[in-house]
Amino acid sequence: MDNTESPARKIIPIVGAAGAHTQALPADADEVMVSLYQAQKKIYPRSVSGFFSKWRWGLVFLTQIIFYGLPWLEWGQRQAVLFDLGARRFYIFGLILYPQDFIYLTGVLVISALSLFLFTAVAGRQWCGYACPQTVYTEIFLWLEKLTEGDRSARLRLDGGPMSLNKFTRKASKQFLWIALAVWTGFTFVGYFTPIKDLGASFVTAGMGPWETFWVFFYGFATYGNAGFMREQVCKYMCPYARFQSAMFDKDTLIVTYDEARGEPRGARSRKADPEALNLGSCVDCTLCVQVCPTGIDIRKGLQYECISCAACIDVCDNVMDKMGYPRGLIRYSTENAVAQGWTRAQLLRRVFRPRVLVYTAILSAVTVAMFANLALRTPFKVDVVRDRTTLARIVSGGKIENVYRLQVMNATESTQGYRIAVQGLPGLVLASESVISVDATQSRWVPVRLQLPYEGASAGSHAINFEIEAINSSGHVSEKSVFLVPR
Repeated sequence: MDNTESPARKIIPIVGAAGAHTQALPADADEVMVSLYQAQKKIYPRSVSGFFSKWRWGLVFLTQIIFYGLPWLEWGQRQAVLFDLGARRFYIFGLILYPQDFIYLTGVLVISALSLFLFTAVAGRQWCGYACPQTVYTEIFLWLEKLTEGDRSARLRLDGGPMSLNKFTRKASKQFLWIALAVWTGFTFVGYFTPIKDLGASFVTAGMGPWETFWVFFYGFATYGNAGFMREQVCKYMCPYARFQSAMFDKDTLIVTYDEARGEPRGARSRKADPEALNLGSCVDCTLCVQVCPTGIDIRKGLQYECISCAACIDVCDNVMDKMGYPRGLIRYSTENAVAQGWTRAQLLRRVFRPRVLVYTAILSAVTVAMFANLALRTPFKVDVVRDRTTLARIVSGGKIENVYRLQVMNATESTQGYRIAVQGLPGLVLASESVISVDATQSRWVPVRLQLPYEGASAGSHAINFEIEAINSSGHVSEKSVFLVPR
């Protein structure tokens, strides 16, 4: 018996674009090379026109008009929407918020999350397909690519051919347009945090500060990379929404569905052919639904997490059905239950108002009403009380005990306001400093406040008091708690 041990085989990881497969080696080889990364084939989505395509482009225009145009709107003598981090003030049309209003940001995030849950439970990933920034900018970048390089077949020929003057010119033109749009997008984004007119003047004269420069080009680079190169990879691998959407889906969630009972068996045929005589379904196996898909999936294989519910396959399939003289709807928006049980549209719509959706709607409505009611009833100024830490309590002339405080009064209106300061809580406690102050529009002011109490007016220790601040020129009243210290 041969006791000679065979040498251990080595597995050498190969990183490259070869694909996820083991490279063929001679039978007596001791090494096996395995690629760690699967090669990604570039997707060339075909252009499509139809009802849902028009909706998608309509939302592209709407979202971009809002995004690019909003920073240029003026409200009075200032930018209508500006998040001034340096001054720690956030302007949203007539609303002025301070860092102390952080609770409203929490409310916005809660409303956004609940809206996402509700919308996903009812309509699936249609947010992804129509209004998600990744989808919107990918559509715009694809349009620029088509403008410079041609339609799908022309782009395939251009990429498959050798480098030439025509290819270089087209590629360079595309890159120029992509970079220009990306930089303009980054500039607009920063324009929400720095007054955009000042930013524009600085940008033209190359006088932007380091942070503005960083964020303009960082956000521009992110737009350029995500929409120009990564595209569907962001939706398939980077976006968490695609991963946890299954927790929000049920069999009554609206999704893009392929009617397998009607479409199978699929096969090519002439327009005049009778599919029943050929024992064929309505699907002519043209694969156009795959060619128009921005994530490169075949919807005929059923629901897949890569599907962003953009309905491009619905539009192109309806066009094919029209040409063949078949009814539309082989690929359509529907639900798993509706397809399996053959429901009508009325039956499908009735299932929208199921318990899960009603609970989401009730919670979302309650939170939204509470937040906007709080905003409507919000006092247009804020007050912070800070004790003077250098002198807790002292004896002043007349044998009185004095405590010193600092009040920060923040005027959240766009006109100069006057405020009256008073104090309550202890008998004989008086205000020994100015009681009426003025604060400029959208500004804050620190005011030193001295309170005095007769020496025998209270026992030694800490006593609760309230500062009462009232607006003189407008309605509003704020009460802030503090303590008055009496030394032993």
